[in-house]
Amino acid sequence: MPGRHVTDQQMRLFMKLRQNHSIETAAAKAGMSRATGYRIASAPRLPSQDKEPRGRRRPDPLGQIFETEVVPLLRSAPGLRPVAVFEEMLRRHPELQSGVRRTLERRIRAWRAMHGQEQDVIFRQVHAPGRLGLSDFTDMGALDVTIARQPLEHLLYHFRLPWSGFEHAHVILGGESFVALAEGLQNALWSAGGSPASHRTDSLSAAFRNLDAQARTDLTTRYEALCAHYRMTPTRNNKGVAHENGAIESAHGHLKAAIRDALLMRASTDFDDLSRYRTFIDEIVGRRNASRGKAIEAERSHLRELPWQRTTDFEEIIVTVTSSGGFTLRKVFYTVPSRLIGHRLRVRLFDDRLEVFIGGSPLLTLPRGRAQANGKHDQVVSYHHVIHALRKKPMALLNLVYRDKLFPRPAFRRAYEALCAALPERQACKTIVELLALAHDRGCEAELAAELEQTLQKGELPQLAALRMRFSPDPAQLPVITVTPVQLGSYEALIDNAHTLEAHA
Repeated sequence: MPGRHVTDQQMRLFMKLRQNHSIETAAAKAGMSRATGYRIASAPRLPSQDKEPRGRRRPDPLGQIFETEVVPLLRSAPGLRPVAVFEEMLRRHPELQSGVRRTLERRIRAWRAMHGQEQDVIFRQVHAPGRLGLSDFTDMGALDVTIARQPLEHLLYHFRLPWSGFEHAHVILGGESFVALAEGLQNALWSAGGSPASHRTDSLSAAFRNLDAQARTDLTTRYEALCAHYRMTPTRNNKGVAHENGAIESAHGHLKAAIRDALLMRASTDFDDLSRYRTFIDEIVGRRNASRGKAIEAERSHLRELPWQRTTDFEEIIVTVTSSGGFTLRKVFYTVPSRLIGHRLRVRLFDDRLEVFIGGSPLLTLPRGRAQANGKHDQVVSYHHVIHALRKKPMALLNLVYRDKLFPRPAFRRAYEALCAALPERQACKTIVELLALAHDRGCEAELAAELEQTLQKGELPQLAALRMRFSPDPAQLPVITVTPVQLGSYEALIDNAHTLEAHA
């Protein structure tokens, strides 16, 4: 057998040289003696293979329990985490040391490699230009974006053409819904300049949540109709299998990383309003698309031509305005002008707004509200809609359900609190209602709020008479100017006189 002074490297070199050289020559070139070369030639084994395996230096702490207790657990519950198995073993055998946890985890991993269940295999795909478009939603809560210093709970709708890498992102204020998907998808397709042959999204389980069977069937039909409008074949992932949408799931991380970097360079995650934030997202996506410009232009020629107009990206619901001066939709109460009480209105429900119609005539647009996380109802209130009625019943403000939502700016709410602390309830309610009426009648909401803020900072109460003088004139005191319509015949007389003058000239 080769001596211990011969290394595995020398042994391999000797065996390689032996193919073209004699034993003596190969041994010399490998740095060993002639006798060692003959010994290796007669028994070609690496020196490391001749070493006796080292035995255990201490008893196996898991030897008595792994096959009898751990393996049965793994067989009965294949998804059991190793840490749970370890904690169970500690409970059964308090004498075990905490240091055996890593040993147990390694043995469980090795056992599963030999005897565990088969796992899903990810099949990498080759994408053809213009063949597939992908949609998905991703949560943006980790970025801590705020609007006017108020947290913005939102998702990002993300569309991608995997061949060229074209992508589009759209800020979604609510959860995953068909309305959000329809709006985001259509924006993406018109931005891309065409539609792919097929469109894949997730299982839409979030959009289907809390819907009955009929509503789910209707939603499925609407999704298929949306894809048919753009001549796309609709497909969906299997529920709970995210990697089937892997071409966009991985892109989520890259896009959010780019947004996070841009926020850090901006040195602030706060935006003045939602439109500024949406513009910020559009600029980031635009820069990412610009870096793939050649591939995107190449794929555009393979996309299908867009239809001549968009299809609906809203839900249409009929509501009735109650005597409370508004209607309730999806656990949110909306105020409207009181002249609409008793009327049935047609409401188009978008992700971020409601468009209200009476018959076919548009009435107004309202910001969309959403029920609170705990299921409680919420309100979207405009003091302009109810101020005339509130002036007749100012004490109704005291226990009004949506009182806090009635104040258009924080200064009005603080003024109300200061008035309640210093004056009787009736006088406090009447004063704040008159202040709201002043803001409504004279269109000075922002200016009046600033004036109230300064007054409160001085520790004083707002003086209604002084504020009325400050924001004069009173519309009721403005002169009424009457314009008398001119008879059309007088224009004909002027024309005739002009013709007469030309004839005399």
